[in-house]
Amino acid sequence: MNLSQYCRSISCQNSPLIADSDSLGLRIMSPEYSPLAQETKTYPLPQTEPLFALCWVLETDGYLCATMKPSSSPFRCRIPFPASGQTQLHTHDYLELAYIVSGEFSQKILGKTITFQQGELCLIDKNCLHQDVLDAAPSTVLFLGIANSIFEDIMNTHMAGKRIAAFLSSALLKQKNLQQYLHFRPHADAGDRMEESLLELLKELSRHDRATPYICRGLLMRIFDTLSTRYDFSLSRELRREMNWILFEEITAYIKRHFKHITIQDLARHFHFQEDYFNRLIKSKTGLTYTAYLQDLRLKEAEHLLLTTRLSVDEISQQVGYQNKGYFYKIFTDRHHTTPAKYRKKGRVAVNIACNID
Repeated sequence: MNLSQYCRSISCQNSPLIADSDSLGLRIMSPEYSPLAQETKTYPLPQTEPLFALCWVLETDGYLCATMKPSSSPFRCRIPFPASGQTQLHTHDYLELAYIVSGEFSQKILGKTITFQQGELCLIDKNCLHQDVLDAAPSTVLFLGIANSIFEDIMNTHMAGKRIAAFLSSALLKQKNLQQYLHFRPHADAGDRMEESLLELLKELSRHDRATPYICRGLLMRIFDTLSTRYDFSLSRELRREMNWILFEEITAYIKRHFKHITIQDLARHFHFQEDYFNRLIKSKTGLTYTAYLQDLRLKEAEHLLLTTRLSVDEISQQVGYQNKGYFYKIFTDRHHTTPAKYRKKGRVAVNIACNID
């Protein structure tokens, strides 16, 4: 049984109509009741359950079959939806990864309607305003609701890979006011591997025993590894500009914390970008190369230590990251047209004069 068949079997067979408006199923789907109202969908399970799946099958006769695995109130339903109907405008307090199992599916994200084709995925940020459009049938969509804790674990283990790990960890977790989503398009060889992992995941969520949270964590890591290696994603110009600033701030904050011993190879290992990326990014924001930016940080710290401590020039040279005393003297003198010792003496004289004036 493939993924499409399994989704249909758990969503459509003998589906009862849920009439209770407070039921978990209808609360998650929330058909639109106002074009102006917005709601936040909260994580529907205890935090000990790091993941849930919501399966939708849109039928040609205008019905939506749905189920959720696992669920505190198990349900399987079949409800009518109007042509071009849509869910209520909403955000989540968790991340949503949608996979188009069959057909096509549209979402209105930040006011723009985007149509996803079979095999594509969409990862929606926690605070990204969107609604699902119910106008393409037949189609099957699998939504994964991902708790923040398991997503952080995946980012920390770098299972998302070099291409997207830095983007995801910086943007989706740390920038709470940046509304965004990622649209993933598969390479030619991506489909089978992704569908196998999703089918295993859905079956495990249906089984739901004590081992399920651990097994699902591993399967979700595999899914993100596949996203990283066998899918492409693109950013809008506006979002790319914002993300460049976010990454610049992340990278320069890291450099400032480790400036005494950092190398560009350390940055590449930590942020998972090629070495020339750091030069291009820092140059675009400061006008300096990575080497010049790092030297500027070290010399500013040396200036501070010369004026505020009794450390020797040799000690200061080593403390700011220069083991070669001669090289430190050269670059300091080039910058200030005076030696470190004379800079210290002149600075202290200036301080004494200012104090006497006061």
